[in-house]
Amino acid sequence: MFSRENRNKRIEKRKVRGRVCFYILCSIFFSVSSYAQCAMCRAALTGNENKTQAAAVNDGIVYLMVIPYVLVAAVGYYVYRMKKKKQ
Repeated sequence: MFSRENRNKRIEKRKVRGRVCFYILCSIFFSVSSYAQCAMCRAALTGNENKTQAAAVNDGIVYLMVIPYVLVAAVGYYVYRMKKKKQ
């Protein structure tokens, strides 16, 4: 029969595969469709006289896009430090 260690390793591999599948499915289903601007923003910003306003809206979009990446990086660093302390 199988030893306890082998069984625990198989169970751990299944857990890892399950997590990977879960993350892949989430990334597929939650990133199906996205648009850069809504119709109202696009209508308000078209034209030559709105250059500064268009630049400000684009800067705001980039600012809102950066925040989740910074948060994920901070959580990743925190988890890395926790695992490093355990070892």
